[in-house]
Amino acid sequence: MTVTVKLALWVFFDELSSHWHSALMSQPSQLEQLLPEMRAYAQALCERRETAEDLVQDAFERAIIAQDKPGGVRELRPWIFRVIRNLRYDELRKRRVRREYLSGQRRLFSEGHLAGDHSRDVLFRLAFERLPTEKREILLLIDVVGLKYGEAAEVIGVATGTVMSRLSRARKALREEVDGKLNSSVRKAE
Repeated sequence: MTVTVKLALWVFFDELSSHWHSALMSQPSQLEQLLPEMRAYAQALCERRETAEDLVQDAFERAIIAQDKPGGVRELRPWIFRVIRNLRYDELRKRRVRREYLSGQRRLFSEGHLAGDHSRDVLFRLAFERLPTEKREILLLIDVVGLKYGEAAEVIGVATGTVMSRLSRARKALREEVDGKLNSSVRKAE
């Protein structure tokens, strides 16, 4: 690279950086005023301090990129608290669903129908592949990738409630598919 090109790139990135810095700093000043309250609220919702800090960081990020956030501190306070609350309960709900899902899987395989982990993986992959695309998509986004319901809704372009109902139907279909495979393998063994 020539010196002129390097200089031009440096000037471009410097201008871009200052533009983004000024754009981001106009709204965060209001958020920064609420930061102690945000931390206190998140700490009240979480058992661990690290979890609360992560929650505040996620909420802060959402507030920065949100296009339809309230303008003043007075309106911003309840809005950001609602964001913190929703993020926390989304996380708790996701953990609960995963626990139930894993519990169901353990129950299925603790019955001793399969010889090992490899057989279980193959069974689930076969069952997963037999599902319709819509069901595979939602299972992958939520259970494999770990997206939150709202994030998956944004990816798919549907309401959060639709994601939740599709996920429920997809999990049920996967369980039925696996149960069908288990029952057929048990019948073959007999």
